[in-house]
Amino acid sequence: MEFKIALLQLLPEDTTEKNLIKGLEACRKAKEMGADVALFPEMWSDGYKLPQEKEELDKLTIPADGEFVLAFKELAAELKMAIGITLLEKHDPKPLNSVILFDRNGNEVYHYAKVHTCAFSFEGVLSEGEDFYVADLDTGHGTVKVGSMICFDREFPESARILMLKGVEVILAPNACPMEINRLSALRTRAYENMVAVATCNYAKGQPDCNGHSSVFDGVPWLREEPGVRDMCVFEAPGDEGVYVATIDMDKLRRHREVDIMGGKYRHTEKYEILVK
Repeated sequence: MEFKIALLQLLPEDTTEKNLIKGLEACRKAKEMGADVALFPEMWSDGYKLPQEKEELDKLTIPADGEFVLAFKELAAELKMAIGITLLEKHDPKPLNSVILFDRNGNEVYHYAKVHTCAFSFEGVLSEGEDFYVADLDTGHGTVKVGSMICFDREFPESARILMLKGVEVILAPNACPMEINRLSALRTRAYENMVAVATCNYAKGQPDCNGHSSVFDGVPWLREEPGVRDMCVFEAPGDEGVYVATIDMDKLRRHREVDIMGGKYRHTEKYEILVK
């Protein structure tokens, strides 16, 4: 089974309304390119703007059940393609940095809010999410277990590990930061150690502090029937704005998960008490 992911590596416009129009157009292009799911960069609704004054911040928040999100829900059903839409979500006491995944019928698959907010910096104005979620995504030609982490979540092995323990196969990761060798290496490691695929969508070069290089690591570092190792990076975008479609061979990933030793197979949980203190 092939699972095709469209990484919508875009540059934001100056209003939520313009981002809505641009986002809908990008999703239609993704469908034309054969994608099963389209993924946006982090906080697409406002282009990752985070004013520090509450009054200005509140003007940019939108409800999870409002017109912006509803438009992508309806488009997912129209196109018969899943869409992972990201937003600065209206929430009390502080906004959330969220991704909502709709399936090919427009049904909500999960609603995840960033757990590891960058509270040491400008994301201190946000509330943190409560949990990590895994759900079955019906692609129309098979089912994939998917979940999300957002940007800084990547830096904590626990994020991907929790998703792995809940059965995830593919992690959809919205992003807004420079994807350089060290961050890309972190994504590679999360894929390797958990036997999962990780698909990351970043803003294109031109968005402050972003440089494109959206990527997909398929989680398969070697094949039993072939000598040596293989590059798990099956796709890395250039810096340019665009809609990029990458393919994950789910049969290959599932065979690897069945026979290899990574993931949860040889964990010694009785020795990990310090991790939860």
